[in-house]
Amino acid sequence: MLIRIYIRLYYFILTRRYRIIIKGKEILESKGAKLMLPNHQSHIDPQLIAVIVARVCDFVPVVSETIIKIPIIRYFLKKWNAVAVSDFRRGNRDPNVMKIIFAHVLDALEEGKTVIIYPSGQITHRPIEKIFNKQSAFIVASNIPGNTKIVGVRISGLWGSMWSVAWMGQRPSFEWTFIKGIFYFFANFIFFSPKRTVTFEFVDITEEAKLKASIDRNSFNKYMEDFYNLNGPEKATYIKHLFYFPKLRREYPKNLMKD
Repeated sequence: MLIRIYIRLYYFILTRRYRIIIKGKEILESKGAKLMLPNHQSHIDPQLIAVIVARVCDFVPVVSETIIKIPIIRYFLKKWNAVAVSDFRRGNRDPNVMKIIFAHVLDALEEGKTVIIYPSGQITHRPIEKIFNKQSAFIVASNIPGNTKIVGVRISGLWGSMWSVAWMGQRPSFEWTFIKGIFYFFANFIFFSPKRTVTFEFVDITEEAKLKASIDRNSFNKYMEDFYNLNGPEKATYIKHLFYFPKLRREYPKNLMKD
């Protein structure tokens, strides 16, 4: 009961800044086990999708061990039985990471829960999604229980957010950005934050995803990239953080690719 109150509270906080549009609501709210595969535009999209999904079903997120160690975040992730994976960028290479992921994910799916995995494994450094040779989503999709739906989640609207690489041209600090977000929440007197529109499109891709996974990893990853990038490269959108400031004028980082 307490966790549901916290989720509603955090949903309220996030929606002061983000205007959330959900497409494919019938897919999101459908019964039974689901493997959700979103693209990863920024550090904030896992928080947004978590409060969206948690309102309609039990779910298990697969997250970096770095994130799960953050005190406030850790409380919620433990309640959701989150699966922590090694952060390769910091040299923490657990050789059994795929076995750990698969075992926990399979258990959750067999219990009829929803599992969220980001195929790219990291926030994007360009206005399109690239998965490269990542294998976690491919391995799970290749071995999921027969009654599990595979749901592609196409997220747009966050490229240019302070939580994205498009803000400074480099990966933002999660902790520092979180602190800034809290400051902006109160500095806008809670109710007056300039809104950023974010769209979450839930699509049942079960048959096609299973078919591509049965071929090989490259075919599966290419299929997922094409799904995410259906509308082409996303233009960076910069929204001011304080309602009493003039319109934000910011240049796209020169070190980033535009497509």
